[in-house]
Amino acid sequence: MKLAHIVVEPPGDGPHPTIIALHGFGSTALELLGQLEPLIRRERFLWIAPEAEAPVATEGGAASAGRGWFPFTPANRPTSQSIAQAVAGAREFVEEACLRYPIDRSRLVLLGFSQGGVIAYALALSDPSRYRALVALSSWLSNDLLRALPDADRRRFPVWVQHGTRDEVIMVSRGRDSAARLRELGVELRYREYDAAHEVVAPSLAELADWLEGLLLGDS
Repeated sequence: MKLAHIVVEPPGDGPHPTIIALHGFGSTALELLGQLEPLIRRERFLWIAPEAEAPVATEGGAASAGRGWFPFTPANRPTSQSIAQAVAGAREFVEEACLRYPIDRSRLVLLGFSQGGVIAYALALSDPSRYRALVALSSWLSNDLLRALPDADRRRFPVWVQHGTRDEVIMVSRGRDSAARLRELGVELRYREYDAAHEVVAPSLAELADWLEGLLLGDS
């Protein structure tokens, strides 16, 4: 597989309900899974976290351990082309993962934090029949992405969006705008705000865990 990735398997042979988790700009797959550790510790799902290819440069110009799905700095702004390339790479990864790992394809969820949420939005909203749900944490849904969406039936597609009210990286107003756009698409939206910065916090993880388990392990 082209993208390096981390896999955390639950007990049993599978196929398993699966969450593909996409990290944010300047972060790593390992860092994101560390933030989600209370969910992973429950051992209910197969977790797969790919790593973006592009290294993110530090202020001095040297490459850091963090990666980015597409450019996201004042000097190197994202373009529709760079985002489309990132989405295509992530889509290829999902296809390869479904062939390689014991994934229950009827219970496959995309989760993205920050910039990873942009990729998750693009993949899931373009082809909602392929996924059981979408989770976007501290992210945003752009007008450009909306205009590029193909025709698809998104009615009642489960989407969980959460945002910190003290987020200074992606302001909470962008989360609220994203929620409004999602409602216009007709998805089954759950939008939550927490007293948090650009991060995931214990109350948000607890609610998200209950939602995911009800969705993936229940009868629905």
